Amino acid sequence: MADYFEEGELVSVLTTQLDRMLDYKAPAGGCWTGAFVDVPLGPRKILGVVWGRGRGDFDINKCRPINRVLDVAPMRDELREFLIRVGSYTLTPMNAMLRLGTRAPGLGDAPSMRKVYRMGGAIPNKLTDARSRVIDVLRDYGGASFTLKELAEMAGCGTSVVKGLVKLGAVSEEDAPRDTAYPPLDPDFGGKDLSEDQATAAAELREGVRSQRYGCTLLKGVTGSGKTEVYLEAVAECLRQGRQALVLLPEIALTSEFITRVEARFGMKPAEWHSGVTMTERRRCWKMVGQGDAQLVVGARSALFLPYRDLGLIVVDEEHDTSYKQDDGVLYNARDMAVLRASLNDAQIILASATPSLESWANADLGKYKRITLTSRFGESVMPEMNAIDMRNEQVPSGRWISNSLRTAITERIEKGEQSLVFLNRRGYAPLTICRACGHQIACDHCDARMVEHRFLKRLMCHQCGETKPMPDTCPSCQAEGKLNPVGPGVERMAEEVTELFPEARVAVLSSDLFGSARALKEKIEEIASGEADIIIGTQLVAKGHNFPLLTLVGVIDADLGLQGSDLRAAERTFQLMRQVAGRAGRAAKAGTALLQTYQPEHHVIRAILSGDEEQFWEAEAAERRAAGVPPYGRMAGIVISGPELAEIFDLGNHLARNAEPLRRIGAQVFGPAPAPIARIRGRNRVRLLVKAEKAAPLQQALTQWTSHLKLPNNVRLAIDIDPQSFY
Repeated sequence: MADYFEEGELVSVLTTQLDRMLDYKAPAGGCWTGAFVDVPLGPRKILGVVWGRGRGDFDINKCRPINRVLDVAPMRDELREFLIRVGSYTLTPMNAMLRLGTRAPGLGDAPSMRKVYRMGGAIPNKLTDARSRVIDVLRDYGGASFTLKELAEMAGCGTSVVKGLVKLGAVSEEDAPRDTAYPPLDPDFGGKDLSEDQATAAAELREGVRSQRYGCTLLKGVTGSGKTEVYLEAVAECLRQGRQALVLLPEIALTSEFITRVEARFGMKPAEWHSGVTMTERRRCWKMVGQGDAQLVVGARSALFLPYRDLGLIVVDEEHDTSYKQDDGVLYNARDMAVLRASLNDAQIILASATPSLESWANADLGKYKRITLTSRFGESVMPEMNAIDMRNEQVPSGRWISNSLRTAITERIEKGEQSLVFLNRRGYAPLTICRACGHQIACDHCDARMVEHRFLKRLMCHQCGETKPMPDTCPSCQAEGKLNPVGPGVERMAEEVTELFPEARVAVLSSDLFGSARALKEKIEEIASGEADIIIGTQLVAKGHNFPLLTLVGVIDADLGLQGSDLRAAERTFQLMRQVAGRAGRAAKAGTALLQTYQPEHHVIRAILSGDEEQFWEAEAAERRAAGVPPYGRMAGIVISGPELAEIFDLGNHLARNAEPLRRIGAQVFGPAPAPIARIRGRNRVRLLVKAEKAAPLQQALTQWTSHLKLPNNVRLAIDIDPQSFY
């Protein structure tokens, strides 16, 4: 039960600005632990949370009072404990953790009515560009409401354009409460008939939810086995228990299709929380979650930090996906933190994947997690046949990448009226542009990275910082004309080759950079699913959750691509990606085939992919990691020092390496400093150190002692990444 503080009592407040508690006097009417408050800090008013009783170790008369208590549900004990534990684990300042828990605008606004704007019923035949942009925004967000300013800003026009559309009836202007409860979901609305395996799995998950105790289950099922329908049964049970559920998805692109499935299952749409929703909807979701008026949230990783009133179930879909790792700001892995949040809330957590992470596999193997396995596809569909195309035996002309064997297989599918997927995990047209006269490679001006040609956009793009520039006609180095040459293929170049090889085929390209909105991507996916393409060319976007009934062939252009480099997870990620993309084939009645073009058919990862013996692969991978003492059988931390002057940050790195006694005391090893694999990003040089320790070592404590004495120059930053997922 929250402590209550009467007017004038000292309370300790955590704010979003400082990494320490500040004491304030309780306001008129008092306040309580967990209350969200508006407090003065110098001349500013900032957001804070009452954390407990004040210290009282100074003159109370000098203490300023809290301005007001906000009219929102207080932060519950389990969320405050979650923020403390995540901050302690990731070595993140508490003010940054609080910002994660309050990422919604206007939390202090009083309840009131406001004008909102949504799609109207009469769309004129002719629209100006500005008016068309307004209509496009409203369509993109599927009927969501906007404030006048928000809609105008998102459409890139003035407010008068929106008001003009209101007069025409194309946009509806309505009075609405600022924040309203989400419509109730019906757990018995649209349940489907399950197979025997699915029903058994669903019953076990429902039993866990009914226990109202913590438990973690790895739900492993081959692609097409119906994992989603199974875990939605657990969501239904959570709703029956009167508790809240959270489903985390790795990509915003998957949200629209998943929301449709949820609506079909429960009769209404859930709350959404991700960067694609409007700020108005974001505030509504945050407030309704705290009040218990949002039963189900579907969201991205940051949805973990919402102020749930009674969280009973978390589902992490595609739990192996690297998108769950936040690589800037607060560096955390949402999968791991979801397990922590569930334990603090006495909630069940389901980690769902066809190709689990080695961390989750190892925890299930040790008995820390329960494991439920769906071994067969739902209905008539069966797993695709997997074969390798040995590129050493193929006569592929220079500048071409599709082998004769794959070309023949695609031709056969076209003749049968079936679809083929050509998979290459490279966006753009070509990963490198080189001058044939002087050898110059066009690089980003701000990063240690080569710019990728995006021919559809007629621009070069840096995939590190997002910088773009027009494709030059002459070499920037030697000024030679007509000598710039693309090297290597991206999906756009594959589309060019496919169009030449199959001139009568209908070709669709699926890549995240080619769609300006979620609606446009959804429409393209629906077109493909309905059969309006013969050949699909795609990046890893197509490997996640999409169902194309006519797709019977998957051709992987470069199965060896992910095996390059020194990433300790290279084998695992290649295995997961190849198995996931191969699983797109044969998901309906017709059998599917996956063909992997490779120059290394004897590689143990390629052999494991083809054999389908996943347990053997995980056991072998686990044995290698265990012998090396690396995650999940050891601990690692990455330290990246960045700044404008390379010598300065190297000196700092060497100073750390020489004074690593706190780490040596726990038996940890320090590697580096060395230039980071990507040594410059956004104009800042980067130096990296790597720390390796035993599983039980108190790593965070040692890292804190190691770095606490440092006084960084204003232009130098030091970031510590516990359990790094990438090593760039």
